[in-house]
Amino acid sequence: MKLDRQIKVLLLAIVILLAVIAARPYVMPTTAYADSTTGFPVFIEPGVHMLRAPDNSQRVLGKVVVDLRNGNIWGFPTLQPDPYPHPGTNRRPPTTRGFLLGRFELSDINR
Repeated sequence: MKLDRQIKVLLLAIVILLAVIAARPYVMPTTAYADSTTGFPVFIEPGVHMLRAPDNSQRVLGKVVVDLRNGNIWGFPTLQPDPYPHPGTNRRPPTTRGFLLGRFELSDINR
């Protein structure tokens, strides 16, 4: 008889503890963040624009990318109205090298 009562008390304790574990997310939900720290903090301007180097050494079509860490503005040539460089007759995908267009002083926003 005493063993039966101990088993019932133990099962009741297990049920109560499982209920506490199951109810915890409803009582204290964890915060979900939409942003991720694993990505590279850049903004890529939609569309293709005429890029002009500050020293007037080149004028090409390409994408504008803003580095949100320091405000640097980079131009990545595509050499065409497409938003990415086209390989042409070459089978290998081309790599385009960016060049510095200018800089946004992002620290001025906090003034």
